[in-house]
Amino acid sequence: QVQLVESGGGLVQAGGSLRLSCAASGRTFSSYAMGWFRQAPGKEREFVAAVSWRGGTTLYADSVKGRFTISRSNAKNTVYLQMNSLKPEDTAVYYCAADLTKVAAEPDEYDYWGQGTQVTVSS
Repeated sequence: QVQLVESGGGLVQAGGSLRLSCAASGRTFSSYAMGWFRQAPGKEREFVAAVSWRGGTTLYADSVKGRFTISRSNAKNTVYLQMNSLKPEDTAVYYCAADLTKVAAEPDEYDYWGQGTQVTVSS
């Protein structure tokens, strides 16, 4: 089992920045690829970014490329999402997830999920 707890969400003006963190406990964190997803009201959960277990491979949704950066610290059992140049359309609940096998963009590939943290971007 892996437990994931997100933090760092909040209210920010358009153009601002936030840094989300996801702390993991349980099985060996460094064995997992990690991803960030988001879900806005009335919409399906969508992929944001993912990072391989060593951090050498990253994936990003086109909508966040150049603005968001995913990183991880295996020493701290934590994955981060640095979000810059935020837009109102980035408003959503952000979830981190752990994948036992590979870096992936599909939610169904992930084995464990956090409870989410709200990000609200005002215009």
